[in-house]
Amino acid sequence: MRGTEQREAAGSLVRQVRVVVIGAGQAGLSSAYHLARRGLAPHRDVVVLDANPAPGGAWLHRWPSLTFDAAHALHSLPGFPLGTPDPQEPASAVVNRYYGAFEREFGLPVIRPVSVLRVEPDGLGAERPLRVTTTGGTWIADVVVNATGTWDRPYWPYYRGRDVFAGRQLHTHDFRSATEFTGQRVLVVGGGTSAVQFLLQLEEAGARTTWSTRRPPAFTRRAFDPEWGREVEAEVSARTSAGLPPASVVSVTGLSLTPRYQAGIDAGILVSRGPLTGLREHSAVFADGSEEPVDAVLWATGFRAALDHLAPLRLREPGGGIRTDGVRVAKEPRLLLVGYGASASTLGASRAGRAAAIAAMDGLRDLAPRPEATGTLA
Repeated sequence: MRGTEQREAAGSLVRQVRVVVIGAGQAGLSSAYHLARRGLAPHRDVVVLDANPAPGGAWLHRWPSLTFDAAHALHSLPGFPLGTPDPQEPASAVVNRYYGAFEREFGLPVIRPVSVLRVEPDGLGAERPLRVTTTGGTWIADVVVNATGTWDRPYWPYYRGRDVFAGRQLHTHDFRSATEFTGQRVLVVGGGTSAVQFLLQLEEAGARTTWSTRRPPAFTRRAFDPEWGREVEAEVSARTSAGLPPASVVSVTGLSLTPRYQAGIDAGILVSRGPLTGLREHSAVFADGSEEPVDAVLWATGFRAALDHLAPLRLREPGGGIRTDGVRVAKEPRLLLVGYGASASTLGASRAGRAAAIAAMDGLRDLAPRPEATGTLA
């Protein structure tokens, strides 16, 4: 049944492959590369389904003013060094070009734009495959590697008065340019890297900024060395292993205190007003009882894992997360999660892609032999 096509009663095309990879970001591309290295034929045995119109993953949607030097560290994909891009080039352009070149270099079977609607069991029994229903048809796969990341699930926290605030509200997901806020009073909510970068850009663009964080900003002078990276990964992995929702990596690492950030602290820009308690029609109210006039609120409050399409598999644990052992999902052995938890960073995502390929091949070896392909997917 491998690599074959058939039509359901309604006439939609159903394709059968060994592995479906969902998402063509760092984790998905790494997974596809390592699967191909282990002998799975592109299109016949493995496909990568990507919802984006072009290569680049979530980076494709980052705001134009986010230059490569200001972005989170981007690690090279396996077997294909990134090189030294122009630090002032928009990160979205760098990654679009780099991922696209990677896909072409290794002939990866990326199909786009295709949005995955749901993943569910296809039949009963221990060896049942998984059915992947998409906007471009249906795939039946022995193994599914999910690499959908977080970009499509921006987190909007609830605060009293958010619905009565008369000014503009937007999330990191929707930010395009600081110049849109020139002359305005902008409240930035969130304690991560994006919030810090927004504050500096907004100040440079002539906005008046106020910063709100639930806890004091976690600036640190510790070098981001491999030992620290292992400590961070272990701490984040401990949550997913226990079935808890993954914590953000920055909540564990803190914010690296660069000279630019130190200058922002000295200038009073990167100084938090403390926790926000609510909004009024034209102002923000803080935990210390103070109130500040505000024209716009930028919610730099992070993202959650984009896993709604996996809901039919009923993977959630009582703690609210999905219990994993590395990339393996406890409740569904046919599903592998990459770019989730500790592998959400670009370095972790590349390593997780290799782990997913190894786990997928182990799973395929445990299955009964499949008939040879009778067709090639387009």
